[in-house]
Amino acid sequence: MKAASLLILRVSLGLLILIWGVNKIINTGHAAAVSKGFYLDLFSQPVVLQAFGVLQSIVAIAIIVGFMRRFTYPVLIALAGITLIAVWRSIIDPLGLIFAEGTNVLFFPSFTVFAGSLVLLAFKEEDTLSLDK
Repeated sequence: MKAASLLILRVSLGLLILIWGVNKIINTGHAAAVSKGFYLDLFSQPVVLQAFGVLQSIVAIAIIVGFMRRFTYPVLIALAGITLIAVWRSIIDPLGLIFAEGTNVLFFPSFTVFAGSLVLLAFKEEDTLSLDK
């Protein structure tokens, strides 16, 4: 049961990262708007977004199949952590009761994604239904 649960968690988180990566490749306008709104407009150039999207997609596929987990799980944690920091107001105040603006209840699951990423790393040895096991 534990191995199957970790597989489901790994695949679901990997698919999320893959969707984020593919979005950067095929929908650079949206990805640039996200960069502008949440990441200080640091990565808004289409070529940069697409390069990140390709790298993110490669990492996501490796996560899904459980390949190079020693490398990909920390990358997953970093990606989820950066997102968590970017939407911190929505984590502290998901209903917008404290902050007048900058919150969105739909961003609160970023906390769950980060926690799930930590679980994958913590239970890496029990994640036996992976390619590199």
